[in-house]
Amino acid sequence: MDAAELEYVGFGPRLWASVIDTVLLTVVLVVVLLGWFGMDQMRDGIELTGWVSLLFNYLVPAMIILAFWTAKSATPGKMAIGAKIVDADTGLPPSTKQHIIRYIGYFISTIPLCLGFFWILFDKRKQGWHDKLAGTVVVRPKHHGNEPVKFEGQQ
Repeated sequence: MDAAELEYVGFGPRLWASVIDTVLLTVVLVVVLLGWFGMDQMRDGIELTGWVSLLFNYLVPAMIILAFWTAKSATPGKMAIGAKIVDADTGLPPSTKQHIIRYIGYFISTIPLCLGFFWILFDKRKQGWHDKLAGTVVVRPKHHGNEPVKFEGQQ
């Protein structure tokens, strides 16, 4: 798709995509935890500590998200809103390094009162701090009346 047919995706749609992703990831993790601990232990309550906490709170979600970004340039939530993550300069799919930096950038965007995500509201390319760090933008097919996407090297 030509860059002139794309628009940057703003805060509202990206927030909605994040809600979709959070719900889906929670369902996946609950199913995995049910398989790991069993229904009786889950009903009685579990406490994730040590390596199990690290695995289910950080590693599994990171692997799932990075797998979607690598395979589809989007998570299910972004796919639901018709959006993709692309390299900010070329419009091509980001590299693995960019995906990893972007994921780590989520934590940086979150720590100071989620200011890195709210930055999307004010940025001309609708980039959060995680996008700026990774050199990515989130785009989708243009709706009428919106500014087209321009990548470096375009006029």
